[in-house]
This record gives sequence, structure tokens and C-alpha cells, in this order.
Amino acid sequence: MAKNKGPRIVVTLECIECRKNENKRSIGVSRYFSSKNRRNTPDKLELSKHCHYCNKHTIHKETK
Repeated sequence: MAKNKGPRIVVTLECIECRKNENKRSIGVSRYFSSKNRRNTPDKLELSKHCHYCNKHTIHKETK
């Protein structure tokens, strides 16, 4: 069995505008993968990233 390598984990960031907008033209949600230190950042991560579906910079929030 593999050991836990430390406090760093991989998280998925998802566009919040694509998730809440139901009347959009394109189907899909922009997703990015990033890593965070769960000891230093226990709350959910929010970053400004480029969304390919909205075609602008939007807030991407960590999902479970």
C-alpha cells in the first residue's frame, strides 16, 4: 500500500459562471487541475482563470 506523501493534494477548479448559466450556447464546463497545501489553505481555493466556453477570465472554484 502506498504511503501518504504529505499535505499537498490535487484539486479540480471549475468555472462558476458555466455552472450557473443554463441558457448558454456551448455545452460543457471549463475545468483546471491544480495542487494546494491543505494545511496552509483549508478552505476552498478560488482562482481567476480563462474559461474556454465563456471566452473570458472568470472565477474558478474548487470542487470535491
